[in-house]
Amino acid sequence: MTFKSSLLAASALALAIGGLMALPASAHRQWLLTSTNYVDGKDRYVTVDAAVSEGLFDFDHLPIKLDNVVVTGPDGGTVTPENVGNGKFRTTFDLNLAKDGTYRIANVSTAIMGRYTLNGEQKRFRATEADLASQIPAGATDVAMTRTYGRVETFVTSGHASDGVLEPTGQGLELVPLSHPSELVADEPAKFRVLLDGQPLAGLNLTVVPGGGKYRSNLKDFSVTSDANGDVTIAWPMAQTYWIGASYPARVQQPEGTPPDPNAPMPEKRWSYTGVFQVMPF
Repeated sequence: MTFKSSLLAASALALAIGGLMALPASAHRQWLLTSTNYVDGKDRYVTVDAAVSEGLFDFDHLPIKLDNVVVTGPDGGTVTPENVGNGKFRTTFDLNLAKDGTYRIANVSTAIMGRYTLNGEQKRFRATEADLASQIPAGATDVAMTRTYGRVETFVTSGHASDGVLEPTGQGLELVPLSHPSELVADEPAKFRVLLDGQPLAGLNLTVVPGGGKYRSNLKDFSVTSDANGDVTIAWPMAQTYWIGASYPARVQQPEGTPPDPNAPMPEKRWSYTGVFQVMPF
């Protein structure tokens, strides 16, 4: 691992451990972006970009590896990515959408982030369940950790829209479309339901960010909050590709410019969700 990548990883871990407020406008975001949200005709292919970037939908930081990316077809079967390309700033792949219906493209991941003290010095680590024991040396004290569960997803339709892949999985933090994700149009509010392990989650704040921010002086991001039933309604201000993100439990808000508290309490679990939705002109 290079010094730069080590520094980036340490910074991300410090933010998670410090329990900071929701990501600011300039933070890095993960996303899966299809070349279109609807295909028809004989050659039913889409290209997908998978990346982490500072500028939304720009290629300026890191690719997302395909290790945990699963494409589910309208019949519940798995679709294998084709023509995979691993670049410096993004991963790209093609999908053959041979069957009519709606497909879900999802990157579901788990990780453990933590800290401990050894010989009077605080250390941080990132681990999986498999290698957790090897990450904490003998003699370590003040061990604290958070198990994180993340979902990054988007949808695309071939021919005619279907609802099979819109059913919740019942695992982790989910934003279930009540309005079909391939039929979103500007000036027509869309409805979603927030679930945590299959149960409605009230009071969750979701950040909505339209793409194309580098061409505007104002990012035009806004927030919506789930109601008592876990439902949210999003009024799209314009036709555009939108990034929607949320995490639970709520992060502790700190004054801007305040460094992370290295001894801040760490929740036992943290869940995150990211969705990308294309909204067409009315």
